Amino acid sequence: MIDHLGINVTDFEKSKSFYDEAMAPLGASLLYMVPEQYTGGAKVGGYGRDRPVFWLSDSTDKPRSTQHVAFTARSRAEVDAFHAAALAAGGKDNGGPGLRPHYHPNYYGAFVFDPDGNNVEAVCHDPE
Repeated sequence: MIDHLGINVTDFEKSKSFYDEAMAPLGASLLYMVPEQYTGGAKVGGYGRDRPVFWLSDSTDKPRSTQHVAFTARSRAEVDAFHAAALAAGGKDNGGPGLRPHYHPNYYGAFVFDPDGNNVEAVCHDPE
């Protein structure tokens, strides 16, 4: 039911580098940068598979709090690859790949903290 989601980041280039690496195993990439003439000079970019659905916004001048976002993985192998790529890109582990049966029997997820401390997850709901 979510059409798109955005988070504020304190260092756009550092976060962009992190998400470029972390999203690749999920088949997603940076698809669009909003021209700065429409953002008041802030950097705003959207990631997705076929259209931008996850947005980063430069928030160096705005207060922010950490957030949680979960990205759909098409397989458990994608969850594993996401976690490895996110750690290699500088993320901090917040729960390695594995089943989380307390959510439901097939909930297979992995969690990392991004450069701003946001809790980022990849999850697959398929049985294998």
